[in-house]
Amino acid sequence: MSADVTTGANRGRGGSGKPPTSPRHRAREFVVQGLYQHLVGGQDAAAIIAQSESVAGFDRVNRELYDSLLDGVLSDAAALQALLEPHIERPWAEVSPVERSILLIAACELKHHPETPYRVVINEAIELTKSYGGTDGHKFVNGVIDKLVPELRPHEITAK
Repeated sequence: MSADVTTGANRGRGGSGKPPTSPRHRAREFVVQGLYQHLVGGQDAAAIIAQSESVAGFDRVNRELYDSLLDGVLSDAAALQALLEPHIERPWAEVSPVERSILLIAACELKHHPETPYRVVINEAIELTKSYGGTDGHKFVNGVIDKLVPELRPHEITAK
């Protein structure tokens, strides 16, 4: 995973007429990068934050969301993993670090950020996986999160 998420953030957007990346999406991109560093390199929160703050474009993230998601995933990772594992048909360790990071972020956001509609959480996870994950990783991530939503947001499902 590149140390500069600004490159991946704009992949496929150059000259396409799409709007620039929102501060909330940028926050999620930086959290994906930080969690990747944690999962692969064992970096702690302080090292992840220091790295993120040194990257061009970090000043344009929604800092409140970044801090909340990074802290939420790192402090609640075991519980979030336990929520996700029943919906995954392979061992957790066999899921790529990028997809694990994105799934953990989505689970955290579904569990701890009721202000974010579940459809936004799903769409963001799919977009992040398309940008940073494997070729068909977004289908896998979408399927897992679709199964998690009724468990964590039943009120939103019935309201639709």
